[in-house]
Amino acid sequence: MLEVGDDNRVGWEACGNPHGKPAVVVHGGPGSGSSRWARRLFDPSAYRVVLFDQRGCGRSTPHASEPDIDLTNNTTQNLIADMELLRQHLDVDRWLVLCGSWGSTLALAYTETHPDRVTEMIVWGVTTGRRGECDWLFRGGVAMLFPEQWERLRAGVPTTERDGDIVEAYSRMLHDADAGVRQRAALAWCTWESATPAWPPTTGLAERYTDPDFALAFARLVTHYVRHDLFLEDGILLRNAHVLAEIPGILVNGRFDLQAPIANAWELNRAWPGSELVIVEDAGHFGDDPGVTHELIVATDRFATHR
Repeated sequence: MLEVGDDNRVGWEACGNPHGKPAVVVHGGPGSGSSRWARRLFDPSAYRVVLFDQRGCGRSTPHASEPDIDLTNNTTQNLIADMELLRQHLDVDRWLVLCGSWGSTLALAYTETHPDRVTEMIVWGVTTGRRGECDWLFRGGVAMLFPEQWERLRAGVPTTERDGDIVEAYSRMLHDADAGVRQRAALAWCTWESATPAWPPTTGLAERYTDPDFALAFARLVTHYVRHDLFLEDGILLRNAHVLAEIPGILVNGRFDLQAPIANAWELNRAWPGSELVIVEDAGHFGDDPGVTHELIVATDRFATHR
């Protein structure tokens, strides 16, 4: 655990070759926590792989499922600072950054802030932190493809709030003093999150959300970040992508990724001269889709000896 300030401790682990090429994995969500799946993406003899849990999730404390959690200091800027503190703590000069989904946005923000600390980037399920991307997923955009699931999400809030900002409504309920209200809101939110990663849409609740503490922390963190526009000026990461020009990057996106539509990756590729776009046909938003996983392994193998 690493003390990062504001009474927060960040959980982390390192695996692979202690003398290998440093790489850090930035997980999605916000609030998903690190995954053992990410270890499979690296040659353990070539890489020193660092996985960490962002504030409030995974093994980090305090956990966002705690009844009276204060998320005031859980911001993109503080997560960037946490990554830098972890890099310094591990005595890493520069590292490869592998990231996906929300982690794409956080990693882009980190790298544009500290470009001298990143050797390469590998990005899957590309997001760039724009308001329109959040509106697409959480304020009714993609609902045209998931009308039944969206209607169930709307039905979870009071009638008077169903035509307003659904994110604000759920954020309020997820912090309600009544534990039952919190649990029902988390279940409804995570059921919506379960529907959209794949096409055709799945039914029911994804397995990871069956842990009530995980579900509540995840839903709280997602709505917290979305209602604050991810703590970013709209479009700033694309406008500043020129900062990445000297950093090689590989963007991997499923053709049918409806959470992170391929246009995100296309626009980032156009704005980032040193990047390459790899499209995985028939894949959605799951990083562990066989085709996506294959391309990520190809990318890490390619950069294994690059300095």
